[in-house]
Amino acid sequence: MGETTTLRHPAPLLGVLGLLTAAAPLAIDMYVPGFPELGRELAAGEPAVQLSMSAFLVGLVAGQLVIGPLSDRLGRRRLLLPGTAAFALLSAFCALMPTAPLLVAGRFLQGCAGAAGLVLARAVLTDRLAGPRLPLYFSVLAMILGVAPVVGPLLGSVIVTVFDWRAVFWVLSGIGLVMLAATWLAVPESLAPERRSPGGPRQAFGSMAELLRQRAFTGYTLALGLAAGAMFVYIGASSYIFQDGFGLSAVQYGLVFAVNAAAMLVAGASFGLASKRVAVPALLSGYLAVGALGALGLAVQALLAPTLAGTWACLAVMLFGIGGVFPAVTTVTQIIGRARAGAASALSGSAAYLFGALAAPLSGTTVGAMAVVVLAAMALAVLALLVARPWRPVTERSFA
Repeated sequence: MGETTTLRHPAPLLGVLGLLTAAAPLAIDMYVPGFPELGRELAAGEPAVQLSMSAFLVGLVAGQLVIGPLSDRLGRRRLLLPGTAAFALLSAFCALMPTAPLLVAGRFLQGCAGAAGLVLARAVLTDRLAGPRLPLYFSVLAMILGVAPVVGPLLGSVIVTVFDWRAVFWVLSGIGLVMLAATWLAVPESLAPERRSPGGPRQAFGSMAELLRQRAFTGYTLALGLAAGAMFVYIGASSYIFQDGFGLSAVQYGLVFAVNAAAMLVAGASFGLASKRVAVPALLSGYLAVGALGALGLAVQALLAPTLAGTWACLAVMLFGIGGVFPAVTTVTQIIGRARAGAASALSGSAAYLFGALAAPLSGTTVGAMAVVVLAAMALAVLALLVARPWRPVTERSFA
């Protein structure tokens, strides 16, 4: 398969697509360090505050499932520009909210708008590029996708310490404006009219059903969603485990978080390099096996006697594996669904956040509780991969 278009210098486009990919994942939990202050100021209990994050995740899933297929019919830029503008506006809206219910509503809408950049960045990349370098390009976006929710609280803690929780949303609004300008200047329409989905919205959304009927696509997508679920369980439980359980200070906990984020970055970078020589499904199998072994190790040492070093090491291994799963699954699902890149991006992207939203409340506050959930998630991810039959060649799905 040749290049879809000739792109001599992909770096500027990749830079903008990376920014579009980062904004929504950052917005998930960047304001978490301000939860106590937010609750006091809005007179809201912990469940109401947590609901604001869940509402964003629901909006992110719903937005991707609507925007992705529609972009196959209407084009990418036509939805990307208003989506980024709405993200900037709704982030400012959240910064001004005087009550918790209004914040929850604003967060849902912010998630819907943020989905535009997330789902369409992958679709644009699929439109513009093909061939052996495609996994390398997807590894860049996937590294951002996987690491942003982990790094978000670190950035948010700095902002909240210097200013307050509302400042986080003003920063996100500023990021939205930068995205809008960058998209206007550097992201031309990538889907030519003759390559768009024929018919109306019904046919556009029907392409998702066609993709889900493909055993390989569904298996790979489920593997990604389950691995992402394990990652979100870690995000939800880690502060309780390392600070309350092992007695680390906020700075020490930040170091643990940063090292584990670095493990995911290293995995994404290694995938991009290894994909030049090794088939992507084989790499995916290896990364998922590493992640599952990390989860198993966590469960074993939790049963014996959990230690700080053991818990940290097992989580780093698990997150390294997950960091490789993100770009690998993104690559294979976008290859399978290249003819309907928006629908393919919507399904794989929404699966990650849907499973994350479902798994996060199960995270618990102890090593043992977390270990049970992440081990179950990673074991199910391995089963989903077997359903996809990664030993078979990855082929593009044709659409009538």
